[in-house]
Amino acid sequence: MNQIEELEKICQRYQIQLQNHISLAGHTTFRIGGTADLWIEINSVQGLSELLLFCHENQMDYFVMGRGSNILASDSGYRGLILHLGNEFSKIRMQNESLLICESGVMLTNIAKFAAEHALTGMEALSGIPGTAGGALFMNAGAYGSEMKDIVTECRYLDSSGTEYTLTGQELDLAYRHSFFTEHDGTVITSVSIQLEKGNPEEITARSADYAERRKTKQPLNYPSAGSTFKRPDGSYASKLIDECGLKGFQIGGAQISEKHAGFVINTGNATCQDVLALCQYVHDKVLKETGYSLELEPVFLGVQDGETTCS
Repeated sequence: MNQIEELEKICQRYQIQLQNHISLAGHTTFRIGGTADLWIEINSVQGLSELLLFCHENQMDYFVMGRGSNILASDSGYRGLILHLGNEFSKIRMQNESLLICESGVMLTNIAKFAAEHALTGMEALSGIPGTAGGALFMNAGAYGSEMKDIVTECRYLDSSGTEYTLTGQELDLAYRHSFFTEHDGTVITSVSIQLEKGNPEEITARSADYAERRKTKQPLNYPSAGSTFKRPDGSYASKLIDECGLKGFQIGGAQISEKHAGFVINTGNATCQDVLALCQYVHDKVLKETGYSLELEPVFLGVQDGETTCS
């Protein structure tokens, strides 16, 4: 029995499907990327655990994807298995009156909606981030002065051989765009415990509406992107530095520095991964030369790019 047949047997046991040649452009918010050789929609921790063990024992490359909101996928695609934590892995339950247990595939917007329905505050600033609970914890996502580290108390995860563990408090090692998981390749977050507080429903709704309006006003939400393209450098802001260098609107191929917000690289309609990488390298070099700051890319790169150009 070959590897594909073995994978199909595992999928049959868990009533999931092994799919071939799935477009990464169709599963990332940047709308960029070639095809993934293999793709599985995960629907249980048990199935995910067995698949991770299979990949470990067979030395098969895999990548865990949620909404694809912080990913730049190669034009050449991905020569391995994508384990997709999406709608089939997105349940929320209440542990007590203010503690939510969220499967890692649930969208932050849905967590915020669930919290608001139960008069719980603490998710409002994060509600517009277009990512999943697992992806947001992985990078300690944040917005408007709030970060995942402010509300996450615990998580469960699987290591590369499918063994389950729990991390709590400081073990999560949460800092700016950093967590325990950014330092431990192959691990997969399965659930996130989010501690909120009881609040006034009208005030929660008002704050959520305010943050939504700010995003609509200041961010290029009408174009595909991966969100903020560069990490915040110590002592300044990437958008400020890029703007000061006169790069708003600068474009290579279909990739452009947003005229609305200089911290976003957008896909104007036909951008390739190479367009984005070339643009980011140009921005990196110009900002370094004119300001002395070295900008670092925030999105995760997926795949291997021919003639790859990276910011370093």
